[in-house]
Amino acid sequence: MTAVGIDAMEIWTGKLKLDLAETFAPAQGDDPGKYTKGLGLRASSFPDVYEDIVTMGANAAHRLMERKGLTPDDIGRIDVATESAFDNSKPVSTYIAGCLEQVYDENFHHANKGERKFACISGTQSLDDAYNWIRAGRNRGRAALVIATDTALYARDDPGEATQGAGAVAMLVDEDPNLVELSTEQGYGSADETDFLKPNQQFPSVDGKRSVNVYLARMREALEDFAEVAGDIHPGDYEMIPFHTPFPGMVRKAAALGYRHIIRGTDVGDLMAEEIGHQPMRSDFETDDEFHAAIKEYTDALTETERYQDWYSNAIEPTLEISREVGNWYTGSVHIARASGLKHARENGLDLDDARLLVASYGSGAQAEVHAETVVPGWEEEIGALDIDEQIRNRYDLSFAEYEQVHDVHNHETETDVEEFTAPENEFAFDGWGRMGERKYRYVE
Repeated sequence: MTAVGIDAMEIWTGKLKLDLAETFAPAQGDDPGKYTKGLGLRASSFPDVYEDIVTMGANAAHRLMERKGLTPDDIGRIDVATESAFDNSKPVSTYIAGCLEQVYDENFHHANKGERKFACISGTQSLDDAYNWIRAGRNRGRAALVIATDTALYARDDPGEATQGAGAVAMLVDEDPNLVELSTEQGYGSADETDFLKPNQQFPSVDGKRSVNVYLARMREALEDFAEVAGDIHPGDYEMIPFHTPFPGMVRKAAALGYRHIIRGTDVGDLMAEEIGHQPMRSDFETDDEFHAAIKEYTDALTETERYQDWYSNAIEPTLEISREVGNWYTGSVHIARASGLKHARENGLDLDDARLLVASYGSGAQAEVHAETVVPGWEEEIGALDIDEQIRNRYDLSFAEYEQVHDVHNHETETDVEEFTAPENEFAFDGWGRMGERKYRYVE
């Protein structure tokens, strides 16, 4: 069976930066450690005045196509995942295709275009759609372009404000990939939840504590479901585990839960039992409260062990490096985590040829998906082509007053005239409004 997976990817971050410790914390009267240690974030990225989900997605896709020497005729479908869409009918993929047609002689009239919505997990669902399309033999030799693009904007003074971020990830899905091969096995955990939602509104309504609990519950279900089809899981089976990362502090909780689950019945679990005791079982307690208290005590002890901390520093920590600098990208967050882990491996000379990743995606509302990926020999060249470090370094550093201005610019309820903070160059930019209220774009050389 021919391998199908991600052949290449590109990342595009918003051009503006909000430093959480130096700029946001003082303005809020907060200890910087609330953000840098508690949330695990150093900065957030924002789109400039001329940027939005279309320009970021189109710029990432254009850069990917140029680097791979592709033309529109090589692409058979364009799937866009976003929870920041501004049109309830016309998909963002058509806007992005229109942008790309400005710089290519050919068009995308032959390509299937769509838009996926299921909060942050829709980026992975779009990846699944492209995978299934190729597996079904419907691609006629063409590849799929999967784009996850979002501006994660919260209302001012909302508890989630510090986790904001903006950017896009473009992925080329094809046969015989050069980056990672996707597994056929998947695991799901899904339930009707109201942890995070946007009922006809731009800014999310969030029940923070509930959101964390729902995230963890769905992840546990997805991991258990994945084990049913993929077989028993051992912590040594996977080199890295990229999680959906709304903020690194959330991943700390998910990683502990996942590790606790995958060591059960293994030699690692036996060694842990000798060190901190056996994992609590519900049948040993009279009430749920007593059981949950015991689980918390066990998990706290587990995360303090040297064995767990070594595993975390190798399997989890490398996947968080980019997110710490850019914040939450919603549909793109788990895909940033994958890129971050592979980038870390390349920079530190780690041999990941044929190594396996366990990818854990999540979307509020709520659903989690777990699947495996095999790193393909030659992955170093693809990851080495990314210039995300340069993009992060070159962002314009906002003052707090400027942050307030740019927040208003991207708030659909306000009309704010603000000058650009940076100048677009060799990229797509917002170019005003059309006769039917549509957004227009141009390529700026």
